[in-house]
Amino acid sequence: MSVTESRAYPPIEAYGVVGNLETCALVAPDGSVDWFPFPHLESPSILAAILDAERGGRFRIVPTDSFETDRRYVDDTNVLETTFETTDGTATVTDFLPPADRVDHPKRVLYRKVSCTDGTVDLEVELDPQFDYGRTETTIESVEKGLLAEGTDERTLLESPIDFEIEDGRITGNLSLEGGETEWFLLRCTGAEDANTDPDAALDETIEYWTDWAHNCDPEDDCAFEGPWHDRVVRSELVLKLLTHVESGAIAAAPTTSLPEDIGGVRNWDYRFNWLRDAGFTVQALMNLGTVDEASEYFDWFMDLCQADDPEAIQPLYSLHGKSDLEERELDHFEGYRGSRPVRIGNEAAQQRQLDIYGELLLAVDEMRQHGRTLGADEWSRIRDVVEYVREIWSERDAGIWEVRGGNQHFVYSKVMCWVALDRGITIAAEGDYDAPLETWRETRETIRTDVLENGYDEDIEAFVQSYGTDALDATGLLLPIVGFLPFDDARVQKTLDAIEEKLVEDDVFVQRYDGDDGLPGDEGAFVLCSCWLIDALALSGRVEEAESRFESLLSYLNPLGLFAEEVDPETGAHLGNYPQAFSHIGIVNSALYLGYVRGHETSGPAPMGVRLGDPVALPEE
Repeated sequence: MSVTESRAYPPIEAYGVVGNLETCALVAPDGSVDWFPFPHLESPSILAAILDAERGGRFRIVPTDSFETDRRYVDDTNVLETTFETTDGTATVTDFLPPADRVDHPKRVLYRKVSCTDGTVDLEVELDPQFDYGRTETTIESVEKGLLAEGTDERTLLESPIDFEIEDGRITGNLSLEGGETEWFLLRCTGAEDANTDPDAALDETIEYWTDWAHNCDPEDDCAFEGPWHDRVVRSELVLKLLTHVESGAIAAAPTTSLPEDIGGVRNWDYRFNWLRDAGFTVQALMNLGTVDEASEYFDWFMDLCQADDPEAIQPLYSLHGKSDLEERELDHFEGYRGSRPVRIGNEAAQQRQLDIYGELLLAVDEMRQHGRTLGADEWSRIRDVVEYVREIWSERDAGIWEVRGGNQHFVYSKVMCWVALDRGITIAAEGDYDAPLETWRETRETIRTDVLENGYDEDIEAFVQSYGTDALDATGLLLPIVGFLPFDDARVQKTLDAIEEKLVEDDVFVQRYDGDDGLPGDEGAFVLCSCWLIDALALSGRVEEAESRFESLLSYLNPLGLFAEEVDPETGAHLGNYPQAFSHIGIVNSALYLGYVRGHETSGPAPMGVRLGDPVALPEE
């Protein structure tokens, strides 16, 4: 790759992210907004230079001279500051969108404040809007308030203190600031072109919104999480909130599409949707941190989905508005991040059969129950239908948690999560005195357990395998004791942990998802969430110091802003996959809570993850 190509595509982990609870924008270290779908995360992009440096579009504010960059979030907020230091002075670009929730300013405006704090700084400003993923011709004209760019269905208005030139669809201009001077650039999107704005007030209210929402407390005082990783947990919380859609309560897996798991390869997927399997892990993380409103809204959202569809029709993922049609298409005109093609929009995994989702839904329901949520008659009817459906189909093949495209199999984790659906359904019904065929459910639960123990555990390799009839390992084996399928001190659990450490773990902390064939060419990085699962399994097996050491090592790979992508390259430490990834940050939260739990710290509710932990098992020394 040439130097020019490398500069055109900053490392994935170099980006910061801002958003308004409807959409997000990614900002590069050179002050370039390189990704901005509008009006929602799953909408077509206005700016997408991260997927095609030439045709994607960007909005950049950058010094004309060479510079060094320092970046930070305003404390406990999603307001991003990028500070440029040149030989002649220092300037800071502050980026934010006012949250579409309790902030009295236009929500669909990207605010960019440029302040010179020292000396003199000359900056170049460039706006190259490319609507509908660059598939729509853009027209630009000067109007009273600034420059209006229009596509077929969307428009932007750039409100600016400087004059611009327009050439080949690009808007360019220059700005010179001296110490103490500040200017504002406002990118007003469709619906906010004529709204009255007070940028300084919008910034103040946006900062106040985030700091009021975050767990802005001294970890030594009364706080939902009082462990040593308090700040990392708060940043992960803020990421999860940023990915929450204000209208539905759904949480996107990530704000991006097609950032590669393998640079130059084909493992590029659209993650701007909500996966139902995230429900259990997400609700558990949010409830244990005390973010009850978000957990409740999310819970209500996926319960509504269960009501709208019979259990067989429930999809693994939906749009953030609950739409089921997520047809997967390829943007052939985009070259992809560093040549990683195809660039995909939509996700055909929505049409896969993934049986584990039912267990994860029941985990979430049980978690809410443990925190005092009472199910109404209609809600219980839906849950009972789900459990009955699982009782009928648990023995069938599916695509599994990793959504393999090499054919359905009898995945061990899917069978275990069917067991979880029965197990939690039994618990909820018994403790809530709900009507249910408990004896039948108990019989099926035991049948599943026996089947998994007979066919899912390989005596030769001494581990639970990925699927029946194979010897491939899978990191989901780490979850079997966490969801209560077997106790932590069961010899098969500990041997599986040992086998995963030997075959799937690199440098003590990086965990691959599996070692089997998934029907796709190329490799991928280590999955951050799987690293968290390893830490959790070690901590709850009594190997607490080892777990803490590995957690510290994992946290060292967070970018300076405290963000994680989906995966990390074990050789280089580079982030891979869509970014920032909700699953990764859920893993950070839950691992911190687990470690706090086993060390005796109090959390805001029942044991983290809501599973039947009992006391951590202290294994005998060898």
